[in-house]
Amino acid sequence: MSVAGFRAQTWYLLRKISHEGVMRALVLKFSLALVLIGGVLTARAEAQQTGLTALARADSSASALVDQGDSLEMMLRLSQPVPFRIFTLDDPRRMVVDFSEVDWTGFDTEAFDTAEGVSGLRVGGFTPGWSRMVLDLAKPYALVHAEMSRDDKGAVLTLNLDPTASDEFALGAGTPPDAQLVRPSVEDAPKAEPARILGDGALRVVLDPGHGGIDPGAERDGVREKDLTLMFARELQDVLNRAGGFAVTMTRTEDVFVPLETRLTLAREAGADVFLSLHADAIAEGRAEGATIYTLAERASDAASQKLAERHDRADLLAGVDLTGQDDVIATVLMDMVRTETMPRTDRLADTLVQYLDESVGMHKRPRLEAGFSVLKAPDMPSVLIELGFLSSAKDRAKLKDQAWRTKAAWAIRDALYAWEEQELSLRDKLRK
Repeated sequence: MSVAGFRAQTWYLLRKISHEGVMRALVLKFSLALVLIGGVLTARAEAQQTGLTALARADSSASALVDQGDSLEMMLRLSQPVPFRIFTLDDPRRMVVDFSEVDWTGFDTEAFDTAEGVSGLRVGGFTPGWSRMVLDLAKPYALVHAEMSRDDKGAVLTLNLDPTASDEFALGAGTPPDAQLVRPSVEDAPKAEPARILGDGALRVVLDPGHGGIDPGAERDGVREKDLTLMFARELQDVLNRAGGFAVTMTRTEDVFVPLETRLTLAREAGADVFLSLHADAIAEGRAEGATIYTLAERASDAASQKLAERHDRADLLAGVDLTGQDDVIATVLMDMVRTETMPRTDRLADTLVQYLDESVGMHKRPRLEAGFSVLKAPDMPSVLIELGFLSSAKDRAKLKDQAWRTKAAWAIRDALYAWEEQELSLRDKLRK
């Protein structure tokens, strides 16, 4: 069957059977699956016909997301057709459009989105080979039409959404199995490193550059947190590799989104002795300057730390990850006694980092803080979050953009890791005696 015939038969069947409440919700799930298949078939067929392989570019000046009475209409101009998939998520209500793959450079989301029915919109990279658009819906809508059409200027994705009942939206929401891009299958998952004793071989360090892809993190004066953390992580990796005695793994090596759960999974698969999450946040109120080391605690050291942790943990939600029905496996499956053994080692790691960073590049007036960062909740490995500085501070921004300052900070972290490992081995030998 041709792509055009497939699309015509699909929408005919949907119009014919979608009459009653619950049935309409079930049809919505079915329709989203067909949109996914149809979008992929259409874009692949057209791309093959034209021989296009370069990355598609989105043009906000020739695109629009607008209200049409009670409905919504989106027209997205692309330089060429690409495969796409669409689904909705509830609590909060969102519509997610995945593309394979779109360059969003220069895309003006504020000029593009003028619809009152959409309260927020984000675009960016999601996983290698896939980009994502997330629409925060002010009220429940149902997707009634989706089409990728080609013309002499490239391609246009057209979406039409009509109002629907809250219960029908909830029944139709959820991530289709084929769209769960961030959870590799068991066959594809990398083999975990075998357990070992500290001191037996190189120290396994996992560097976690915060944010990435569709989640930019903090932004000030054109500087994005996701770019700074990745740049520093690469430089720190190079410093550690050159020093010797370290086996370094990074949770991301490019501008892609990595869910919090996946970051910890990657650390375990690497057999991490140490997990360092790297950030450079911003605060809306007050002043803050200098680096800070965070460790995990149920209660934050202060209100600012609490807000910081909440913003970090919203990354998965903002990126369109389905969080409904997920148990906190990390917090419940592993034994509390493991965390009891790990916490003192984590505290010693944090104290050592504070000592060396303060001596080298200086730190915040309160260099050691605590908060409930989800990325620190693995009980089986010492984990700390390093706020390298605050993008809300012009002084810190200048430091973070200065390669000489970043190099000194990387050297300090290297020396702190050497000192911490030596301390841990010494304490272990004393306990044995």
